Amino acid sequence: MSAPELIRIATPHLSAAINPLGAELTHLHDADGRELMTNADPAFWAGHAPLLFPVVGRLNGDVLHVDGTAYPMKQHGFARRSLFKLVEHDATRAVFLLEDNAETRAAYPFAFALRVTYTITDATLAISVEIENRNNTSLPASFGFHPAFAWPLPYGLPRSEHRIVFAADEPDALRELAGNAIIEQRRPSPLDGRTLALDDALFERDALIWDSVRSRSVRYGAPTGPQLRVDFPDMPMLGIWTKPGAAFICIEPWHGIADPAGFAGDIREKPGIVEIAPGATLACAMQVTLEG
Repeated sequence: MSAPELIRIATPHLSAAINPLGAELTHLHDADGRELMTNADPAFWAGHAPLLFPVVGRLNGDVLHVDGTAYPMKQHGFARRSLFKLVEHDATRAVFLLEDNAETRAAYPFAFALRVTYTITDATLAISVEIENRNNTSLPASFGFHPAFAWPLPYGLPRSEHRIVFAADEPDALRELAGNAIIEQRRPSPLDGRTLALDDALFERDALIWDSVRSRSVRYGAPTGPQLRVDFPDMPMLGIWTKPGAAFICIEPWHGIADPAGFAGDIREKPGIVEIAPGATLACAMQVTLEG
């Protein structure tokens, strides 16, 4: 099967290319065509910006438990490996749709519609997600964004000068991963005030995870020159991740989290799961703005 053609949207200030496989943002370019996303070097990680659904993180044993039945479920769910249908497209907007089918129901026995809308206005890319419950009972689900931005950004300053500045104070300790599961032990916040100075050593123990983030936006870049502002108005958790030495930094707003170590309960008992009422829709959103 050949790779699907990328879907492109643009303004004079910003352009994006989205892969219908996973409805994944693959390129984000400034007005001069400079790449703001990862180089996707397979020596580190070949992803770009996968959408995490219906789970965020890894399940213990890669198994989802629903009403006494075990279903196979890989890390971050199946949306990132699913082909979405392009349902609307114009110069600045593209809408993708994934509906339940035999393959999804083999891993997640629920009826749903996952609609993802990309819109560029001036120098802002908005990504809005709607998860519709098509069952007559509640739909248990999680969702997360996982965009990998270029580190360093293409403006001539080294990796060592890049930082992430939070919009609010974040004094709480972070969650800790061990073997891809959340453990009780927490790690102290690495912030200096509201600033995270990026360094490979931060990620030797995997992602930094705020399970109750207070900020609703962060700014990423060097102190001088263009920066990216990432807004996530309705996402309660945040992950920041890279692999040491890689040319990307992931800024990941989440509505869900990996399993706690030893958890083997039903999906409805899983931390971070949202119960969507019958006929209702869960909305999640993220915006990326190039500033400066």
